[in-house]
Amino acid sequence: MKDTIVGLDLAKNVFHLATINQVGKLIKRKKLKRSQVHEYFIQLEPCKVAMEACASAHYWAREVNAMGHEVELLPPQHVKAYLRGQKNDYNDALAIAESALHGTIRPVAIKCVEQQDDQAFHRIRRQLVGDKTRLINQVRGLLAEYGIVLPQSEAAFRREIPAILGDAENGLTVQFRQLLDRQHQRFLSLAEEIAWYRDQLNIQAKTDEVCCRLTGIPGFGPVVSSAVKSWMGDGRQFNKGRDASAALGVVPRQHSTGGKERLSGITKRGDTYVRTLVIHGARAVVMRAKSKTDPLSLWINRLVATRGFNKAVVALANKLVRIAWVIIARNETYKPGII
Repeated sequence: MKDTIVGLDLAKNVFHLATINQVGKLIKRKKLKRSQVHEYFIQLEPCKVAMEACASAHYWAREVNAMGHEVELLPPQHVKAYLRGQKNDYNDALAIAESALHGTIRPVAIKCVEQQDDQAFHRIRRQLVGDKTRLINQVRGLLAEYGIVLPQSEAAFRREIPAILGDAENGLTVQFRQLLDRQHQRFLSLAEEIAWYRDQLNIQAKTDEVCCRLTGIPGFGPVVSSAVKSWMGDGRQFNKGRDASAALGVVPRQHSTGGKERLSGITKRGDTYVRTLVIHGARAVVMRAKSKTDPLSLWINRLVATRGFNKAVVALANKLVRIAWVIIARNETYKPGII
């Protein structure tokens, strides 16, 4: 394998690359059209190819890796520090190559097609749930302009809208009734679509071996288990559980200087969607820990008493991510008596 590093700046149509040697000297710059990328890397001698973990990066990483090259995906926020001079595509490619040469940035694990399928599943489901919530809130706001106030719940919306449409004495005009009926039909369609996604998650939780083990963790239902599995992959990109929790952003933010350690709220790095699901799951566990006497619940109750409810939730989320890493990376099963 050649002792060179190629920094590839990804794009939709025009790609830029910069090649450096092991001492960081620029050897070559090149611009490629999308149709030329495969041909170029097929003819190139095997070397290290670095890219930012951005849109289409996992696809190109699999493609270039299949051509015999060693591929690294690097977090864009860390590559930014290596950018020198004005920002342009060639300088971006050079910064990517130099960050790979430095060798201290933890690379992003390359997702397989199955992991991207799971990711697409969750993104579409998340959008549908958001569309349904926005529709309910919009209809509630419009009805309030006509003097009709609905409670803040999906169950109340599902129950009250048919009654409102059937009430001829509530002062609604014919035109607004038509609009309300169409929004109601759209709500039912969204609810039916989301139900299909819920059924698929339940099936996965029972048939997928990893998800089945993850659902044994407190606060990990079918949704959380599937999302964490999709995000973490095989877990081998992390050396220990703390690395996984740090990558998800549920560890304290540090701003220490002069030998004085200063910790504040969590860093909130990584995937916001997965972190939100894990914290919601942890919150449900903390809420029900008061009446339990198992070791985990006793630990939670001590934290609630000394640090408060919200900090206990985040601390538990941190612990649950570490447990999930052990289950995925070491192929183990959750043991309730051990915390």
